[in-house]
Amino acid sequence: MISRVLMKLLFQNARNSVLLLFAFFLGTLYALGQDVQSLPLPTVFKNLEKEYNIQFNYAVQDINTLQIEFSTNHLTIEQALQELRLKTKLRYNRVGTSIITVSNYGASTFCGTLLDTATGNPVTGATIISGQTSTTTDSFGFFTIDIKENEPVKVSSVAYETRVIPLSDFKKENCSSFFVIPTSIALENITLTTYLVEGLDKINDGSIAINFDEFTLLPGLIENDVLQTTQALPGITSTDETVSNINIRGGANDQNLILWDNIKMYQTGHFFGLISAFNPQITQRVTIVKNGTSAQYTDGTSGTLAMFTDDKVTQNTHGNIAINFLSAEGFIDLPTGKHSSLQVAGRHSLSDFLRTPTYDTYFDRISQNTEVENNEASIINADQSFSFYDTSLRWIYNISPKDRLQLNFIVIGNSLDFNESALINNMDRTRASLLTQNSIAGGVDYKRKWSDTSASTIQLYETDYTLRARNANVLENQRFLQENIVSETSIRLSHELGFNERWNLLGGYQFVETGVTNLDDVDDPFFRRKISEVVREHALFAQAGFSSLSQKTNLSLGMRYNYIEKFQKSLIEPRISLRQKLSSALTLQAQAEMKHQNTSQVINFQNDFLGIEKRRWRLADGIEIPVMESAQASLGVAFEKKGWLADVTGYFKAVEGITAQSQGFETKYEFQKAIGNYDVLGVDVLLRKRSGDFTSWLSYGFMDNTYHFDSLPENTFPSNYDITHAVTLGTTYAIDRLKLSAGWNWRSGKPTTFPVIGEPVVSGTINFQDVNSDRLASYMRVDFSANYTLVTQANFKLELGASLWNVTNQENVIANFFRVSNNNTLASFSQESLGTTVNGVIRMSFL
Repeated sequence: MISRVLMKLLFQNARNSVLLLFAFFLGTLYALGQDVQSLPLPTVFKNLEKEYNIQFNYAVQDINTLQIEFSTNHLTIEQALQELRLKTKLRYNRVGTSIITVSNYGASTFCGTLLDTATGNPVTGATIISGQTSTTTDSFGFFTIDIKENEPVKVSSVAYETRVIPLSDFKKENCSSFFVIPTSIALENITLTTYLVEGLDKINDGSIAINFDEFTLLPGLIENDVLQTTQALPGITSTDETVSNINIRGGANDQNLILWDNIKMYQTGHFFGLISAFNPQITQRVTIVKNGTSAQYTDGTSGTLAMFTDDKVTQNTHGNIAINFLSAEGFIDLPTGKHSSLQVAGRHSLSDFLRTPTYDTYFDRISQNTEVENNEASIINADQSFSFYDTSLRWIYNISPKDRLQLNFIVIGNSLDFNESALINNMDRTRASLLTQNSIAGGVDYKRKWSDTSASTIQLYETDYTLRARNANVLENQRFLQENIVSETSIRLSHELGFNERWNLLGGYQFVETGVTNLDDVDDPFFRRKISEVVREHALFAQAGFSSLSQKTNLSLGMRYNYIEKFQKSLIEPRISLRQKLSSALTLQAQAEMKHQNTSQVINFQNDFLGIEKRRWRLADGIEIPVMESAQASLGVAFEKKGWLADVTGYFKAVEGITAQSQGFETKYEFQKAIGNYDVLGVDVLLRKRSGDFTSWLSYGFMDNTYHFDSLPENTFPSNYDITHAVTLGTTYAIDRLKLSAGWNWRSGKPTTFPVIGEPVVSGTINFQDVNSDRLASYMRVDFSANYTLVTQANFKLELGASLWNVTNQENVIANFFRVSNNNTLASFSQESLGTTVNGVIRMSFL
């Protein structure tokens, strides 16, 4: 029964899209058989002999019965030999330039590959010791060693933690991979497992890590848009298709903690949310936490997205410049001395010089049903102009081998303006309306490493956000000015201590001061309301981490104590994360946490700030807006074997202290002020298959998300973010210089409320049915992307990319609302998602 329901959900209203993708996936399946083939080992040798003009010398009885899955895509013979070593457990020695001898290892000889936990790269030159026998790893991190029964293997290398590997972890049929932890991050106790595509990994605390140095392509994107990428994961959606309204496990967007190099950001998007405001060229890695957050973090009752720049000093200047259909951008990473380097990235829209069809599509999307698009009949809007920019800077200075200083700076800006003109008393009058959204933030990070297992850190940041609108009413000769300003300062002191190879401790103190100002100013008749609020918070946190020597058990236990001065309120928040490897293929994972936050975004009126960015930040006041508090628990299991990954996680989340104004009501209860809570019961599922140059995945999210508002006539009803079912089907193909990616997205319609049929308006007021008793039509989208490296030289690379968003031009209604017209009849409005949108990029990299 369940399978029939799921199949119906997957294919409802999507037949054309599936047919469109069918040919692509057939090609995928065909190519899977071409690039990775199961062949007898003698046949593999013959193919390599022809390709590389070499000769294998071997005893027939050693290999005659062996058959392996072998990739046909190698750049060098050494890469081919490395794959053979890992899959056959045979010894391959080169004699001269063209002869390779093949022989068996002894019964007590074992092999393996040593990899860096943080990057996945080979660790070369490491010392491997077993009893009286020792060896070192080669350029691939590969080693062989004779091991006596029950004798452990000790691995040591400069800049890495020493690791002891028991004999039971070595495989007899092939070579195992082993991870070692850099001493600079040893206390973080990280273990990576590839999750979705290359560069998108799951780590031992249940969070997801994205490393853009290794990242491949995702459907519909021409570059690594940080916030778009997160929506490929189960449990993360955007009900209005923007990056500024990301919903993590049914929470509103303002319940997400967004960090850029540990600086809290209150603005996340360009084009008022359609693309990420964080330049992907300077953002190297991202951590996404849905539960089990580290005790050092506050805020984010739904989840945390932490972005980081590269934390290493470069010795060689490199960078790139690029242009796409929306913007031009540049990035440079250059040494500023032997022990310091500077990264700078900048981006600016092309609209000041050129308006492309892609720009027009985006502009039409953000201006739907706003004063920018539709004004009163007697008013003409003209000279609409929009632009955006961002600049990011990161400077690192290694003061000494034990001291490091890092400075960060980021500026983000969006600007929209247009003229309103009307004929008044036979005279043309024109007034300008304007909307700007800007952020400026800076941070200082100093780290002192007392020893390989002890380090102290001081982090300071200042972040400022300003949303300003000037709405001109040319008919009334009136100017309406609105401002929303956030200013936040924070200092965090922390110390990390590693007791031994199994236990570590993190502890510290954080102070945060947040100020929010809201201004409403009308010049005629004169009205001015300015409200400024400040909340100061102190916190102590501690977190203990345990990791077994075999890396089969990882446990993190944290506690955070918060004291909010304004309300004299104390909050104790436990954080727990457990990962237990049950077998070589099966892993159990559990997380739990309690969190709170003092800020939220509310909507007073739908036409605030020209109706485009109508949300304004507010601080908790203990009366109309309480401190938001959350509790969440999750339990999951993952199975990974032979390129397959199946990951299933069930969760329950409860959030108290939400307000109706922060939940984006657009129909019934649009103007209600009420305090309530919501709870979510859900399941996140990921099925992924990697085979050669292909990766395919199916992600599915289910949730039952319910509001509880005691002061409203209807106390319990579905949440505005109750996306009951969400499905993503995707595949990527990467070979040599070419990358291709295609995907299909489907989700249940968003809850909504329609007027009563036959009696929609009563006494000049809309007569609504039960709140959220209906849903919009289901959402469906097909995307495609391609990237090709045209030129590759020692110090230069030229890349071309193209993307198609919503290939089938599906008309998706993502929001609706109603108004009573002048003749006391019902007027209906809807907002549609992006139609077919083409983008392209050309990028030149200087290496």
